[in-house]
Parts: sequence; structure tokens; C-alpha cells
Amino acid sequence: MRDLTGLNIGEEGRVAWVTARGGMRRRLMDLGLTPGARVRCLLAAPGGGMRAYGVRGTVVALRAKDAETVLLEEGRHG
Repeated sequence: MRDLTGLNIGEEGRVAWVTARGGMRRRLMDLGLTPGARVRCLLAAPGGGMRAYGVRGTVVALRAKDAETVLLEEGRHG
């Protein structure tokens, strides 16, 4: 299963599950990264440490280690 870090700039996917726990899970879900939400990779910082994603009409920036916890549905990319 692919996670958010697997999206290239301009690619879109649909959230299947968030594997983070505790406060980080709550934060990601509060940002709109809930199952079924469409998410698009908008920008990537040089070095790949952070990326910006469009989700539910807003832009959120995530560190790679946090983006890895957001899994995408199979066959919903591109």
C-alpha cells in the first residue's frame, strides 16, 4: 500500500487509513486526512523533508515521517 510520500507533485490519491497514533493521529485527522478524503501533492521542499498537500480545500505541510503514516487506497492515484 502506498503512502503520501509516494505521490509526485501534481498526483492525487484517496486516504485509506492513518496509522499514526495518539496526538499525531488526531492532528492529521483534524487537518482533514480522514478515510475517503482526496489529497494532492502540491509542493516538495528541496531535500525531501517536507511536502505541501491540498486536502479538503486547504493546504497542509507535513514532514515525511508524518506523511508516511497516511496510507492511500490502491488504484486511486494519478
